[in-house]
Amino acid sequence: MRVVFMGTPDFAKESLEAVFNSEHEILLVVTNPDRPQGRGMKLKQSPVKEFAQEKGLKILQPEKIRKNEEFINEIKNLKPDVICVVAYGKILPREILEIPKFGCINVHGSLLPKYRGAAPIQWAVLNGDKETGITTMYMNEGMDTGDMILKEKVEIGEDETTGELWNRLSKLGGELLVKTLDEVEKGIAPRIKQGEDFTLAPMLDKTIARIDWTKTATEIKNLVRGLNPIMGAYAFLDGKKIKFWKVDKVDKLEKLDCFELRYKDDLKNGTVIKSNPKDGLFIKTREGILKVLEIQGENGKRMQIGDFLRGNNIEESRIFE
Repeated sequence: MRVVFMGTPDFAKESLEAVFNSEHEILLVVTNPDRPQGRGMKLKQSPVKEFAQEKGLKILQPEKIRKNEEFINEIKNLKPDVICVVAYGKILPREILEIPKFGCINVHGSLLPKYRGAAPIQWAVLNGDKETGITTMYMNEGMDTGDMILKEKVEIGEDETTGELWNRLSKLGGELLVKTLDEVEKGIAPRIKQGEDFTLAPMLDKTIARIDWTKTATEIKNLVRGLNPIMGAYAFLDGKKIKFWKVDKVDKLEKLDCFELRYKDDLKNGTVIKSNPKDGLFIKTREGILKVLEIQGENGKRMQIGDFLRGNNIEESRIFE
């Protein structure tokens, strides 16, 4: 089939590569304009653009697509059979949705109707879900409300981070998109209505990143996993911001490496129970103890906890705020 591909981040790049390596023909790649990034604020190309350039594909980067007659007419003139949309970052207006013969197909990082919205992968980890997946669907004017085509389910590892799950799902999304295109072309693709029992997955607000020590060790671990590598969960110690990148949970009383951790109910949540380079850093929560594995001091680098504690003394009974 003749394909127009629309996408921006590395998640979309995997789908573009899968379609490029298939029997389908890519007429055009549409991605967001280059944006300034980093300390030098240099213009940075999207992963989709970088791949498209490498393969010699035609690229358009409109600042806006709604009421952009020049752009819409260019798509119409190409007469695509289908438009594939993967994490493009803009909502398609009806004028574009109605152009392709077989409609517009989206690759979404959840098992719809669960997690409609911009951050489905992140929220699956943040909420401690045991499974998630990829859904391909026909697009309409709603937010992830179109008829579903194919689904592929995966389990979420107990220690898996958003970044790790993102990488797995991006590859799976590319494979499922090609399978979807093949079935659409053959006229055997299903069209499944979504139910009304859905969950929203909005963009993450930075305020979510501050650790609330009155939550359980499991909830805090899920927060740390869910924000790795996006922004990192954090807490303050003596007014300094400390980021937590990898943690685990232990029970109220557990023998670890020849010493005992004792959970004391009278201690304030956030209290350091044990801290030394050999044994590590352990912090009290409302329920269970948090074992810190990877941490980052203010203006510092991410470090394994043993290395961090060799250069930064955190005394027992100190309290993370």
